[in-house]
Amino acid sequence: MEALPEAQRRFVAGFAYILGRTAHADLLVSDEEIALMEKTVMEVGGLPEPQAVLIVQIARSQNELFGGTEDYLVTREFHENSDEEQRLSLLRCSFAVGAAEGSITAEESAELNQIAKELDLSDEQLTAVRGEFTDQYAAVQRMREAMGRQPDA
Repeated sequence: MEALPEAQRRFVAGFAYILGRTAHADLLVSDEEIALMEKTVMEVGGLPEPQAVLIVQIARSQNELFGGTEDYLVTREFHENSDEEQRLSLLRCSFAVGAAEGSITAEESAELNQIAKELDLSDEQLTAVRGEFTDQYAAVQRMREAMGRQPDA
């Protein structure tokens, strides 16, 4: 990590931390979420796997220890040091982490909405990204299951 320029280290660390916010929103971070976070950090940061694993572990620990207190600060700093395309990419990756187990919980959805707000993304941008993940929302899945069980009229 020390070989990376400071700006890139801060960018990748912030990216990983915010992904961790989504994963930790329901207080359970699954193996699927961790694996996707590591893969995403590797791709976004252009990092080898061992570095990505370490960054995700640090981000998870920080989030578990200081989440809530640090969430806003880290996300606002990321906002200040990124462009709109990078912020949208982060939001999209955060949705993917939320959906890693097959469904986005209500807690994860609320956290995703808060992240979008803190990243200063518009309601239209949030709605567009959310639309890409409609089938992964737990509430949508329950509704479809309920409709599938009802007798035909």
